[in-house]
Amino acid sequence: MSSRPDLPPTAAPEAMLARARTTFDIEAAAVLGLKDRVGPSFVDAVRKILDVRGRVVVMGMGKSGHVGRKIAATLASTGTPAMFVHPAEASHGDLGMIKAVDLVLAISNSGEVEELTVILPVVKRQGVPLIAITGRVDSTLARHADIVLDSGVEKEACPLNLAPTASTTAQMALGDALAVALLDARGFGTEDFARSHPGGALGRKLLTHVSDVMRSGDDVPRVAPEAGFTDLMREMSAKGLGATAVVDPDGRAIGIFTDGDLRRQVETGADLRALTARDVMHVGPRTLRAEALAAEAAELMEQHRITSVLVVDASGVLIGVLSINDLMRAKVI
Repeated sequence: MSSRPDLPPTAAPEAMLARARTTFDIEAAAVLGLKDRVGPSFVDAVRKILDVRGRVVVMGMGKSGHVGRKIAATLASTGTPAMFVHPAEASHGDLGMIKAVDLVLAISNSGEVEELTVILPVVKRQGVPLIAITGRVDSTLARHADIVLDSGVEKEACPLNLAPTASTTAQMALGDALAVALLDARGFGTEDFARSHPGGALGRKLLTHVSDVMRSGDDVPRVAPEAGFTDLMREMSAKGLGATAVVDPDGRAIGIFTDGDLRRQVETGADLRALTARDVMHVGPRTLRAEALAAEAAELMEQHRITSVLVVDASGVLIGVLSINDLMRAKVI
């Protein structure tokens, strides 16, 4: 006999799905409602932040604090130096983190959170600009602010109209709008983004160069055009790349021989021992410069269905080799 208590009707699957869809509707309406309220104050906020010589200090309590941490992180990763300072900790020493060259972005739906309002006069005495994101434009926070961004919503998605849901979604969207407008105004591009995300996939693609991952020196398989087939195979096996470059006396890459070429030679039935590297090499190999992006090497390999590419200098002299496995180890692909 089960001891599980009877669940209320709202726990039925249909009721759960209905509540989820209602939540989406309410929160979508909250975000769309912001469109009609952004205007001169939003432009002023963007310009004020662009003028800041220090950092944007984001503050907020409770759920607004969690939103604030995310907004600070988004700003910092898109070209606007920012950090989060907890209002309660600010009253106990952390206020010293805020300098006159900074700007405070304070977030509170009610605009009356004591931990935040109590430090506002101190912030203002320091001459620090204050931008408020609040759901009440007549609140204490709004009265202290130099610029007010209205994040008010008609109702929360919470059926009790108590838990911050639609209001925090609106705050998040407004913070994202600020970050994107700032990004655009700064001319922040993909390479800038990559520099602030070196550990991410985009960072690896835009910051990793061929020279960073290629094999060089004695690790590069190479033979002369007159090398016998046995020597050619010995070089391929020793370097473990499944390919070898063929270079002229000046070290310029004039050909390449791969495992695929070997299979094709075997299929012809020719006496391979009588052949030289010049006889079997693929003339005009695909090459790249060391300063090229590793992502370009990946694109070249995919386009021509090859697994290795030779790296040469401006004179065509072989200086390295790059395989698809090298790119995979570097997590470029």
